Amino acid sequence: MGPVQQAGGEAVPRRRTGTALAGWGVFPYTGTMTDATGPRRPTPWMEFAAAVIFLTRVPIPWRKDWPADLDQRAMSWFPIVGALIGGAGGALYWAAAQAGLPPVLSGLVALAGLIWLTGALHEDGLADVADGFGGGRDRAAKLEIMKDSRVGTYGAAALVLSVLARGAALSAIGAPREVALALIGAHAWSRGLLPALKYALPSARPGGVADRQGRPNSARAVAAFVVGLTLAATAIGEMNLGSGAAGLSILLLSGAGVAVLARLATRQVGGVTGDVLGAAQQVAETLFLVAAVAALGSAA
Repeated sequence: MGPVQQAGGEAVPRRRTGTALAGWGVFPYTGTMTDATGPRRPTPWMEFAAAVIFLTRVPIPWRKDWPADLDQRAMSWFPIVGALIGGAGGALYWAAAQAGLPPVLSGLVALAGLIWLTGALHEDGLADVADGFGGGRDRAAKLEIMKDSRVGTYGAAALVLSVLARGAALSAIGAPREVALALIGAHAWSRGLLPALKYALPSARPGGVADRQGRPNSARAVAAFVVGLTLAATAIGEMNLGSGAAGLSILLLSGAGVAVLARLATRQVGGVTGDVLGAAQQVAETLFLVAAVAALGSAA
């Protein structure tokens, strides 16, 4: 995933944040864009590009200033970037299937490509949350474990189960077209939920990386939720599940998984961290794909 720094007590890929990018000297900026009339708002393209930089390893040259509120604004683009990520996974699955690989290996190829494309950002969060929630005695100990870059037993088990569940789901879906639609829906919906989660929960680690990035306002959280829901519902509708109830069950199950994790995070550490957001994406994506398999089986 690249070099990791401890910022505000939270381990994150250095390339993911503004201060880290400046430290690398790759995307220099000075703070807030200004002109003769005062600070300028980021353009939609800048917001989209910032979301791509945060969520993927795609190298986007950045020679402009980095506005102070760009991280929050970029969150409204998460579901769109998520749909593009899912589409890339679908393309990899199709290419592997065209090369003659069986569904099991095609699914693993797609997952490996997606993990590389995203820098294992969300998988890292899932592992940290599993280690922290499973091994910490109290809130302070849980947060301390979560910022440790090493992966423990709980984290390793969570990663193995996540990859196995998603790989098995892709294999069970089988047809490249359906796999692509499922991945687009899963990645759009799972990332559309993250801004709402960050808006709704307090920061568990004040001064940490996720806290310093700020939280989206209600309008942007709602916009991301609606866009993610629309993209996921459209993908589900194209999968020919036979009934609207089947598609609704996919969205409800994955959304419920995130709601359970949000409640657990509040009780365990007092709110949200970057690791909790990563774990939430993994939970939503995995449950979406598993529910899609069940819905397709019922429709057959």
